[in-house]
Amino acid sequence: MTKEQHNNRPSVQQKGEDIHTAERVNSPYLLEGKANKTDFMSLLRASFKSMDTEEWLDIYFTRPIGLAFALFWHRLGVHPNSITILSIFLGIGAGVMFFFTDTLHNVLGIILLMLANFCDSTDGQLARLTRQQSMKGRCLDGFAGDVWFFSIYLAIVLRLWCQFIPGTSMVWGPWGLALAALAGLLCHSSQSSLSDYYRQIHLYFLKGREGSDLDSYENEHAIVERLKGKKGVFWDRAFHSNYQRYCRSQERRTPAFQRFHKALIEKYGNIDKVPQDLKDRFLAGSRPLMPFTNIMTFNSRAILIYITCLLNCPWVYLLIEVSLYSLLYIYMHKRHEDLCRHLMTKL
Repeated sequence: MTKEQHNNRPSVQQKGEDIHTAERVNSPYLLEGKANKTDFMSLLRASFKSMDTEEWLDIYFTRPIGLAFALFWHRLGVHPNSITILSIFLGIGAGVMFFFTDTLHNVLGIILLMLANFCDSTDGQLARLTRQQSMKGRCLDGFAGDVWFFSIYLAIVLRLWCQFIPGTSMVWGPWGLALAALAGLLCHSSQSSLSDYYRQIHLYFLKGREGSDLDSYENEHAIVERLKGKKGVFWDRAFHSNYQRYCRSQERRTPAFQRFHKALIEKYGNIDKVPQDLKDRFLAGSRPLMPFTNIMTFNSRAILIYITCLLNCPWVYLLIEVSLYSLLYIYMHKRHEDLCRHLMTKL
């Protein structure tokens, strides 16, 4: 489960002396029932967190279509959680289509996964713009993405099961299962979660606490403890119990950042009181890593799945996941930790 699936705060990119500075805006257009071109563009800009962290494919393709869908569903009175549930079935359907080797089924799989992704963008935009955010929605969002990729990885395993390993007389069989497990559980999951963490850290230094969804294991664990024994909080408890483990995993892999952040808070009290020149130095080092965080999220993986399934070699996707993506992950992680260690010496 990634934060990009369950928590996007609206902000608008400012055109001024510093193109990397953004501020939050309120967008009441859906509530007021207005619908003209100007309002659409305002709503679209409001859905961007920061141009530092946005991926071009989302800016020019996914987000505009997702917003158009959000306006359509809003007129029909559809609840955001219903759209999330629809995305789950679309993602499962995509996985089923990718089991087959013919072009038609794979094209259908591509269309279904694209629709699932549009729904994923739509539900968050609709929830924010109609103020219908809920803990159940956050849980469903995280669960939806996990179901999509579980279905796709399972389909690839079953598709490869009786196919021959290239250059050998052996079938993939259990080897395909092992490769998919390695790619999905050990690589995909850790790569996506750390990429998400680095984006939230960047937004934290760029826009402060209110502009970022940077959370901590300590805070999430405290929430879980407070919820123990209470009635009517099933979804809250389910979300925070899972989310505390997610945060803990991120923090354990970033010891240099944890020390740097702790030192900043001890010295300045909160991120808003940290001198701007220090924040700028951090952002200067973090900004070149943002393209890497985008590579290791949904879009690039989906495109690779589309291509390799159409070419009937989905094992190539799994190998790229394990090899190339892992190398990018190691490089990104080292650069970020080195940046934090360097700035630690400047405090």
